[in-house]
Amino acid sequence: MRKELTKKTGKVIIEIDPNYFRPTEVESLLGDASKAKKLLGWEPKITFRELVDEMMKEDISLAKRDKLIKVNGFKYYNNYE
Repeated sequence: MRKELTKKTGKVIIEIDPNYFRPTEVESLLGDASKAKKLLGWEPKITFRELVDEMMKEDISLAKRDKLIKVNGFKYYNNYE
């Protein structure tokens, strides 16, 4: 059990059970929608190419926002590392 302590008093403020940690990086993520298609009759509404395009546009939009924040002297958080 990992414990987080306050600097002032040294009292425990949080206890973390490592059993609930997920790995931050995984080797590969694979999806298979065939079961959803078979059991639920589900079909995707957009193509994979459209999904990638949407994700890229959002990433570009966030990068532009971060640049604007930085250029104007405000603090920003790099979420891409």
